[in-house]
Amino acid sequence: MTASSLCFKAGILLLLVGMLWGIHMAISQNHSAMPAHAHLNLLGFVVLFLFGIFYRLHPKAEANPWAFRQVLIWIVSTVVLVIGVGLVHTGHATAEPIAAIGSLAIFADTALFTWLVFRA
Repeated sequence: MTASSLCFKAGILLLLVGMLWGIHMAISQNHSAMPAHAHLNLLGFVVLFLFGIFYRLHPKAEANPWAFRQVLIWIVSTVVLVIGVGLVHTGHATAEPIAAIGSLAIFADTALFTWLVFRA
């Protein structure tokens, strides 16, 4: 599997999860986790798809072994961040370190992607 195909497949799965979560919030009329839902859709779908398009358009960057790792790190970091943000916004303040770890991992992974872009 290539980095771009992983981006597209994971992105669409995370979009489905985000949509189901949004439907659940609408039905329950409890939108307290909306910031986490928004992070999931933005980071888990939009950004992953943009990464996938970049990698597909730049085969040299996609051939770098770090490209696939960058995508895996992004997916795991996004899930950690979303869980942390979701817990914080639903009244579990003790989950702030989880959100912080996810945020810092996302930032570090963005730096890795930046390096891959400039090497391409």
